[in-house]
Amino acid sequence: MILSPSLLSCDFGRLADELAALEAAGLEWAHFDVMDGCFVPNLTFGAPIIRRLRENSRLCFDVHLMIEKPERYLEVFAGAGADILVAHVEATAHLSRVLGEIRRLGLRCGAALNPATPLQALDYVLPELDLVLLMSVNPGFGGQSLLPMIYAKIRDLKRRLESCGSGALIQVDGGVEPANAALLLRAGADVLVSGSAFFGFPPYAERLRAFQAAADALNKA
Repeated sequence: MILSPSLLSCDFGRLADELAALEAAGLEWAHFDVMDGCFVPNLTFGAPIIRRLRENSRLCFDVHLMIEKPERYLEVFAGAGADILVAHVEATAHLSRVLGEIRRLGLRCGAALNPATPLQALDYVLPELDLVLLMSVNPGFGGQSLLPMIYAKIRDLKRRLESCGSGALIQVDGGVEPANAALLLRAGADVLVSGSAFFGFPPYAERLRAFQAAADALNKA
């Protein structure tokens, strides 16, 4: 299991300190929800903030572009220090081109799907992906409850990836907490994004152990 805490739920006034605290607690990834107020009804942070945070962090910057026409900003976010760029299927008419550009920039590439978007939207690009992000809530705001349909969608995606020989990671974002982590992992998830259910329960090392306990219980089952 990889846990990627979503900074959408951290203290925005202490972003650098929050990243340092994640690293000190043993986390390896941090999830950045970049929102433009158009693709989703919310605004968060952009490339200049990520660039400054990159200067003092060794974490994997997992950047989720919840923006219209992400192709306009790929080079900007790559230059800011992203390690992974994830674009929404629903936000661009040229997904394969976007993924190719992310790879050309030397980053790992991912595609995200909103809850109601069928997996068939990825059929022609699965071999190009390093990661598939399945939204388990309707995107835009933190603190929502996970939609139960996500478990079947994860299992279906896992079968599709295996059938085409893809090693892409399955990431789940929205309503993720220790109580449902084992079920998500059992369905086939590899990366769990948790916002309010992580940052709302310090200390972070202890909260990480709660998620790891769910993964350990699954391994022992």
